Amino acid sequence: MPAAPTGIFDSHRPPSRDLVDDCVHCGFCLPTCPTYALWLEEADSPRGRIYLTRMGLDGRAAFTPSYVKHFDACLGCLACVTACPSGVQYGALIEAVRPQIERHTRRPLADRLFRRLIFALFPYAGRLRALVWPLWIYQRSGLQRLVRGSGLLGLLPRQLQALESLTPHVSLATARATVPAVVPARGPRRLRVGLLLGCVQRAFFGHVNAATARVLAAEGCEVVAPPDQGCCGALAAHAGEEDRALDAARRTIDVFDAAGVDLVVTNAAGCGSTLKEYGRLLADDPRYAARAAALASRVRDVSEVLADLEPVAPRQPLPLRIAYHDACHLLHGQGVTRPPRQVLGTIPGLEVVEIPEGSMCCGSAGIYNLVQPEAAHELGARKARHVLGTGADAVVSSNPGCLLQLQAELRRTGRALPMLHLVEVLDASLRGETPF
Repeated sequence: MPAAPTGIFDSHRPPSRDLVDDCVHCGFCLPTCPTYALWLEEADSPRGRIYLTRMGLDGRAAFTPSYVKHFDACLGCLACVTACPSGVQYGALIEAVRPQIERHTRRPLADRLFRRLIFALFPYAGRLRALVWPLWIYQRSGLQRLVRGSGLLGLLPRQLQALESLTPHVSLATARATVPAVVPARGPRRLRVGLLLGCVQRAFFGHVNAATARVLAAEGCEVVAPPDQGCCGALAAHAGEEDRALDAARRTIDVFDAAGVDLVVTNAAGCGSTLKEYGRLLADDPRYAARAAALASRVRDVSEVLADLEPVAPRQPLPLRIAYHDACHLLHGQGVTRPPRQVLGTIPGLEVVEIPEGSMCCGSAGIYNLVQPEAAHELGARKARHVLGTGADAVVSSNPGCLLQLQAELRRTGRALPMLHLVEVLDASLRGETPF
């Protein structure tokens, strides 16, 4: 009996054979791939996963644990897309395979329960906010230090150990930080922008959202932060939870279409990358396809907006040496490299140093450092060594997951550094304050 046209994949948005055939197996992707760098296994390289996808389309594979693990091991960092001379759309392929895996395989019970916990918490800013006070007590009371020093965490499954190690430092100021529904521009209005507040960002990095609004307003932007916005769907899209991702995307489109803004601004690289892909994600939805493409065309990372606007707010000197870490979904997913450095370059006295292997993922990658903690730790430790080698006073990035990952890995070395979002540094300069 001949194989189905889509092989082991069902007919709902299977991976494209045309995209698979674009790969000529040249190998330019190999040195850029984090998992290939770790293990030197062909099946854990981009071209290896593309070959496995072709096998699936041809009906020469099955959704065995061995087959699935190679796709689970992929961080989705998209470094291979930047390196590929043939323009292979690896991101579209991996995001087509992963929903198929979720529909056609049954994960071990512990894995299923842990993933349910993640998706019951992380896409909901309100639920995460409810954890701020207990987490503050856990940290402020000294219990966290006691637990970490006692070795008790070693008795927990690795995924739960990773979850605890990545908990952000919280403060009462963090819990109270909010962004008004509308922040007026200072001086003549140059743009009206909508600010995506995020989920983890809103709950644990509210100060970053507040700094983003202040910086944009100082540069002449009226900032609209719709209070009824929810999750953008980034975590779900990257993990193969297709229905969750599409529902979140539709709600986000509705909210920002109603806001009447010129641009939608993000300060989290993973969220921005997903918003810019809304046109592809919702291409099959007759009600939302055109609206999704239109919104995607108006999405900008905050660094892009600031780099495009001629600076008008005066900067105060910051005599600091900072290491700038490129978040993968900003560097590779969005192709944004110059704008963050341009923005930092407007601050007098600030020295920006590059991190060796700067384009290599730190191991964060959405929920990757929670569901694949061993590989994430190896990559994070590698990145931490390179960071420390720069002699920087602080690390700056444009993604909350990267900041948490690097914070945890630097803490393990005993040489923790301040971790800052790019807008925190600029905000400090505009206000004439230290960012620490």
